[in-house]
Amino acid sequence: MKLRISFTIILATLLSSCGIYNFTGGNVGTAQTYQVNFFDNLATQSPGSVIEPGLDRDFTIALQDMIQNQTSLKLSSDNADLIYEGEITEYRIAPMSATANMTAAQNRLSMSVNVRFTNTTKEDADFERRFSFFFDYPADALLNSVKTEAHQALFERITQDIFNASLADW
Repeated sequence: MKLRISFTIILATLLSSCGIYNFTGGNVGTAQTYQVNFFDNLATQSPGSVIEPGLDRDFTIALQDMIQNQTSLKLSSDNADLIYEGEITEYRIAPMSATANMTAAQNRLSMSVNVRFTNTTKEDADFERRFSFFFDYPADALLNSVKTEAHQALFERITQDIFNASLADW
């Protein structure tokens, strides 16, 4: 019993001396609200990119969900403390490796997003940056057959990178 009480006191002291600790690593400072503006799909302006209907909507929602799930911030439609905006700048499929017959063995789906982040509570935290990731899949598979898995992997990585760049305090 004394060991349990001692452990509890030590744990409480350690956590209180570290300030407010968030297990996701998000440091929202004094911000209370966030806003994710619609990410337009401008991928066709990049040579080799293709347009994917609904990609803009799905990515915008994925970023909203990432922030909602990892922080205590409230989603706002205007005048938010933290503002995320930008555009999808690349959505491209390219062959990655060849077989002995000189045909593609694997394709790579790449996606890039340009993000402008504004923190109205902390000016020096603002940035504009490009985030990208890729998903490899067998060349004999159609994109439609792996699209759900591919988008999940792309969105998860890119939104996590955006979150880390804007709110992670490690």
